[in-house]
Amino acid sequence: MTEIVDKQAAPPAPPGSRTYNEWARNDTLEDYSLRYAPKSFRRWSPYVVATTALGGIAYLADFAIGGSIAVSHGFTSAMVAILTAAVVIFLTGIPISYYSAKYSIDMDLLTRGAGFGYLGSTLTSVIYASFTFIFFALEGSIMAQALELGLHIPLALGYVICSLVVLPLVVYGMTALSRMQVWTQPVWLVLMVAPFVSIAIQEPEKFGKFTHFAGNSPTGSSLSMIGVGAGAGVALSLIAQIGEQVDYLRFMPDKTAANGRQWWAAVLSAGPGWVVLGALKQIGGAFLAFYIAGSVGLGMANEPIQQYVHGFGTFAAPVALGLATFFVILSQIKINSTNAYSGSLSWSNFFSRLTHRHPGRVVYIFLNVGIALALMEFGVFGFLNTVLGFYSNVAIAWIGAVVADLVVNKPLGLSPSYIEFKRAHLHHFNPVGFGSMLIASAVSIAAYFGAFGAYGKAFSPFVALVLAMVLSPLFAVVTKGRYYIARANDLGELDMGAAHMDEAHMDAAHMGEAHMSDTPSTLPCSVCVTAFERPDMANCPFHHGAVCSLCCSLEKDCHDSCKKTAPTGPVELAAPTVRSAD
Repeated sequence: MTEIVDKQAAPPAPPGSRTYNEWARNDTLEDYSLRYAPKSFRRWSPYVVATTALGGIAYLADFAIGGSIAVSHGFTSAMVAILTAAVVIFLTGIPISYYSAKYSIDMDLLTRGAGFGYLGSTLTSVIYASFTFIFFALEGSIMAQALELGLHIPLALGYVICSLVVLPLVVYGMTALSRMQVWTQPVWLVLMVAPFVSIAIQEPEKFGKFTHFAGNSPTGSSLSMIGVGAGAGVALSLIAQIGEQVDYLRFMPDKTAANGRQWWAAVLSAGPGWVVLGALKQIGGAFLAFYIAGSVGLGMANEPIQQYVHGFGTFAAPVALGLATFFVILSQIKINSTNAYSGSLSWSNFFSRLTHRHPGRVVYIFLNVGIALALMEFGVFGFLNTVLGFYSNVAIAWIGAVVADLVVNKPLGLSPSYIEFKRAHLHHFNPVGFGSMLIASAVSIAAYFGAFGAYGKAFSPFVALVLAMVLSPLFAVVTKGRYYIARANDLGELDMGAAHMDEAHMDAAHMGEAHMSDTPSTLPCSVCVTAFERPDMANCPFHHGAVCSLCCSLEKDCHDSCKKTAPTGPVELAAPTVRSAD
């Protein structure tokens, strides 16, 4: 094996020279926030993983979004907008969910290997983190409205309470969140649908009248293409929710012949399937906004606490306020624990690459919640449509570029068939995904601010999606895929005779379908002297041995010496070294 060492790089540190603090060393707290999720940690069944992931979509922002779209654009435009956005979100969510569950990696690691490069995905980490704290702020605002109405707690204090209440759950990661989501899900579902069942029994004619709801729309309840585009743009801001879903799907057990159906059912329902319930909630929010508009006015009709106070009042009037307050608080704890958790993963990834330090995922929980609290205090809920409409342009450009790589570039052989996420094997930037996202975002934001007229503004998120998905394969062809892999994966040379395994056997091994040991293969890291499963390891010429992906990320003395004289050229289509059964 030829070792490549930068002459200006500092001498390698001795084994055991890097240690992590207690928060970062504790697997229960850390949840492998910057790593491949090892087989030994993925001990949950597909049902538990799916239920935990779906528990996170208990948020009531869907009701606020649906109500806001209906009030702004009327019934017909709102329904078309909501359903159009749902179809886009569902279709883009399928490949992302599949690859995340298959390779046991989160959205950030998936983005790295799907055309963005090691540092290129730092920007998407901020985009994703922004999604988590924007929606944490929106959900917290909804919860604070409930505390004010139900318990007479001032909004400013309510924002603080809403921020602090989720911290104990989020600190303990998947271990605590899985239990909380599984146990609370049945109660939440019953309370969510109860008002609609009651209204259907007592006032069924309301559903017919809903189809004539005009809200503030200048075109009334009839179809307006500008209304459809603007409404869909707001709903499409939720496209980044797939990142939160795969933060849980990475803990799926390996797919085997025995659990194949359950595995696929869990991936599809908890991955892209979240938007089915999400769209139904948006339609429900639109209906409840119509239902209560005469009582509270159009200005407050999109507030979920108002919607459910009146909804519960149809069958439990004496306790409607208390029941609505409980429901809103339960919903917001379920979702904001997910927002805070996913945000901590994104910030961990972002800062580890820029600072070469990792104090532990728990530290970034407080950063994410702190930003969300500031947004709440500044009244972000009052700018709901504006904030989400602008954000959707950037989010959909990112997701579009990732999806194009997974469903176009990989099947056509324009990019590697597998997902490589380790710094040791990636270029800093890959123009295929990173460049596509930047161009698509810039053009769609210009459209959003009116550069291409009223229709261009209304449909700016779709401009971003189409551009990203067209540019990604175009750039892959132009660059001949040379920016995906920086150097060959030679980890196998440390203890195996061959460096490569053909794709079919690698996938079979990874999915648990090959005749391999149930005990995951591990290697000790040359830096932190901790054993990790092979997909998390890379060969490091600088340290003269195997190194884990996190120690590789945090190394600042090697200056990427392993890649400086590595050959560059078209992507290598063969999958890398054996991944064993993990």
